[in-house]
Amino acid sequence: MTFLEQIQAHTGGLVRLKTELYWYGSGYDNTPGRVCLILDSADTDAVVAATGSAARRSGSAAITLLLIDGSPQWIWIAEEDTEVLNDIF
Repeated sequence: MTFLEQIQAHTGGLVRLKTELYWYGSGYDNTPGRVCLILDSADTDAVVAATGSAARRSGSAAITLLLIDGSPQWIWIAEEDTEVLNDIF
């Protein structure tokens, strides 16, 4: 199972971001270990092809819609910076 497939299969579940988020214009958010709800995800290759963007991280990554501080945000997440949390119940 690829990283994208794992994230897509866990839509509606929780993910822990091991590193801080970087926001363009305001820098790092100083909140490592943030837990977020996965709302949606997209393949980085498809987004790069559709937008013509040259930005891309090496390794397995996904563009993911996460609920962050009560607001949905599209962010790039990398497999090495992410921990998918299993359902507790």
